[in-house]
Amino acid sequence: MKSFLQFFIGLGVFVTTSVFAAGQPITATQLAEIEKQGKSAVISVHADWCSTCKTQDKILSEFMKNPEYKNVTFYQLEYDTQKDLLKTLKVRSQSTIIVFKNGKEVARATGDTKESALAKLTKQAI
Repeated sequence: MKSFLQFFIGLGVFVTTSVFAAGQPITATQLAEIEKQGKSAVISVHADWCSTCKTQDKILSEFMKNPEYKNVTFYQLEYDTQKDLLKTLKVRSQSTIIVFKNGKEVARATGDTKESALAKLTKQAI
C-alpha cells in the first residue's frame, strides 16, 4: 500500500510540474538549428526550486497556446543541469528569458514576472 501511495504522490508532482512547463527541453543541437535555420524561439531558463521561474512558466504556457505564436518555438533550459548551454548563451541566472528572431538573439530579461512585460518581450520573436 505504501509504494502504491508513493507512486501516486510522485505522479502528482510530475503532473504539476509538467503542466506549467514553458516549452520543450532544449539541446545544443536545437540551439544551433535556431541560429543556422533562422528560426524564432523563446528560451526560458528554469530551475525547479525558483518561484520566479514557476510564475514565468505559467505565463509563458498561456502564450504558447496563442495562435499569434504559431511560428515561435518555446524551449526550456534547465539551470541546474545544462551548464554548457548556459555558458554558450552567457546566462548567469535562472528566470532568464531569451528571445530569438530569424536566428538572432533580439531580447532578454531576467526575473520579470509581469504578464504585460513578458508579452512585450516574447512578441519580439514574432
